[in-house]
Amino acid sequence: MTFIYYPKCTTCMKAKKWLDDHHIDYIERHIKEENPSAIELQTWHRQSGLPLKKFFNTSGLLYKSLQLKDKLPSMTDDEMYTILASDGMLVKRPLIITQNKILIGFKEKEWEGNLL
Repeated sequence: MTFIYYPKCTTCMKAKKWLDDHHIDYIERHIKEENPSAIELQTWHRQSGLPLKKFFNTSGLLYKSLQLKDKLPSMTDDEMYTILASDGMLVKRPLIITQNKILIGFKEKEWEGNLL
């Protein structure tokens, strides 16, 4: 299992503590230092079954400064994968990547149901 996070993100810190408290093994991946590629994002999106918009960090400063709220509706999936892959701060975090599950953001009940 891979835990993709940003160390300064308070939600990511809570998620990391939750994983540690539940003795769940994971490989850490710093989202800014090792940004997900467009191909990874495409794979995770398809595996998750979620709308691609869910992968965007809509509360982030970069998302807002690029005015993506207005641009996303007219973008193709490939354009969205490319922009997400351009900067890890555009990607919603934390992400849990397992062989058969993709969890986006930290929702304790969802994590309990999928990881315990």
